[in-house]
Amino acid sequence: MHTIISLWRSALYRVVEIYDTRRGSFRSFFPKLFVFFVALNIACYWLAMFTAFPELTSGEAGWHYFKVQFPVGVLGALFDSVSFFATVWIVRRALNTHSATEYVAHLSVDLAIAMLATLWVVFVFTFSGWIINLLAQSSQSYAERSARYNAMLVDAAANPIDNVRNIYFGLVMGLSSALPTVLHLSLFARSTVVAFGKRILLPVVDRREFR
Repeated sequence: MHTIISLWRSALYRVVEIYDTRRGSFRSFFPKLFVFFVALNIACYWLAMFTAFPELTSGEAGWHYFKVQFPVGVLGALFDSVSFFATVWIVRRALNTHSATEYVAHLSVDLAIAMLATLWVVFVFTFSGWIINLLAQSSQSYAERSARYNAMLVDAAANPIDNVRNIYFGLVMGLSSALPTVLHLSLFARSTVVAFGKRILLPVVDRREFR
């Protein structure tokens, strides 16, 4: 396990090194990052809509959800941008730790960010729908929309089979905030493969040397 953690740490260090080299100034980097996350959130939004609720992508409902994409994209990008810098800070602290336990514990904080992202998705849809309805002079209040989405979240947790489409929609919408976790898991998986590859190949090399 020590070998896997060492390889994982080295790979993550190289990623941070590339980030530091190519980022440039914060003033030029942040707008690019924010626009990227806006585009990614809108792309995830339409992927989720067309695959989970295609009946809501046309007609009057389609026009409503077309307008909803803009606050969804901006609010989603706001969370993702903040969580991105939080993740970079966490990674730097993890790389400065001395034990494997501390290293893994630091990176596990990303799981908390992923859970916060679920709550943020609920807030984003509540607020975005309320804003669009407010501009359309709808009578539905923010509290009513909040209660509706909270009830959907509770029902999805209690009856996942009956809410497959809602759960799938939430997972797709959370793809952007899951990028750091995906990075950690991919680096861990790669390090595991390399470590086990070394354990398999080294004995073979040793036997050849003694022939």
